[in-house]
Amino acid sequence: MTKKFTPILLGSDINVYGMARSFNEEYGIKVKALADIQLAATRYSKIVDVHLHKGFSADPTFMEVMHKEMEIYKDHEEPVILIACGDGYAELLSKHRDELSKVFVVPYIDYDLLEVLISKEGFYKTAEKYGLPYPKTKIITMDDYKAENYLTIPFNYPVELKPEDPVSWLNCQFEGRKKTFTIHDEAELADIVGKIYTHGYKEDLILQDFIPGDDSNMRTLNAYVDKNHQVKMMCLGHPLLEDPTPQSIGNYMTILPAYDEKLYEQVQGFLEKLNYTGMANFDIKYDKRDGQYKFFEINLRQGRSSFYVTLNGYNLAKWYVDDYVEDSLKDKDTVYGNKLKSSYKLWLGVPVKIFKEYAFDNEAKQTALELIHEGRYGTTVFYDKDRNFKRWLLMKYMFHNYFGRYKQYYQVNKGQYFEKENN
Repeated sequence: MTKKFTPILLGSDINVYGMARSFNEEYGIKVKALADIQLAATRYSKIVDVHLHKGFSADPTFMEVMHKEMEIYKDHEEPVILIACGDGYAELLSKHRDELSKVFVVPYIDYDLLEVLISKEGFYKTAEKYGLPYPKTKIITMDDYKAENYLTIPFNYPVELKPEDPVSWLNCQFEGRKKTFTIHDEAELADIVGKIYTHGYKEDLILQDFIPGDDSNMRTLNAYVDKNHQVKMMCLGHPLLEDPTPQSIGNYMTILPAYDEKLYEQVQGFLEKLNYTGMANFDIKYDKRDGQYKFFEINLRQGRSSFYVTLNGYNLAKWYVDDYVEDSLKDKDTVYGNKLKSSYKLWLGVPVKIFKEYAFDNEAKQTALELIHEGRYGTTVFYDKDRNFKRWLLMKYMFHNYFGRYKQYYQVNKGQYFEKENN
């Protein structure tokens, strides 16, 4: 019988719902969440109770609320585990880890390491140090822009351009703004960089060698690293379709389970050398030019579409409980997920009809279609134990909206859409 514990999730998005569902499936409990605003994925739910606090996603409100939570839980004998479901919350937990750890379990890395890894420049330098492949990269600074010396690049067009600081990027608005840009020539590079630096953005830009290929060349990998800095679980996913809308490019909409021993070895070595702690999520793309997988970034928490891990038998919630409540992971071997294809289940974030119409035709799509035909697929948000009319109607509405998005943006971006942008 599992010892008593209390999880508290931070956020209210689909990532939160996936974690709440993981706890509910494994332990039959309703989970508390703290958030700034109410998002659709957790609305009308019976398995997660969202407590809203305006401004909670940033200091000083975050710690003002958490001090009150510390008073509530200070005398609890059972572990109270804080789990971030977004980059900002992961950063806040790491920043205030020492103080929060007086009351809570805070399974996150030191803030000094977080500051390195959360920066794309810092991640690439760390990847270089530990032999993790990544796309060829050039850093553009505002001083480079002013001196007009950024147009000489060490690789051929097309190239990828993206902001180094995603927080500052939110405040930079101009016509044609996107999460990431595919640049085809020097004139386009000068135009886009000029727009960025004349509309309020002051931080560095990341310019990268474009890795050719469609969505099906992407991989996503979730890992759990225990309190002793040992990797205990890795689960690889093969994205087959992404959200085509400019502000959401990079969000996976369909994930097929996958297995790659070499990738698992690379990630395990990297995380253990860093003395990492907690969940990690990597975005990766296969480069057919040299046969290597290139790492774009590390998310210092489980990915937003990471319920595919639970769906395939590696319940996301159980790793935290086994580690910090049961203290049972130290004697267990590392789990390398998805070795048996016979147990695969396809994760869908869009209706089946959209997947069939828009996913790139290849062998992986055929495998996914077979799983659909056999009924071996699932979603994060449609959960039989959390059904009521209002929630069902809202989730159906959310899924139906994707028909309009794909019709609009797939047509606009046709020709580029399958030339997957580096994220």
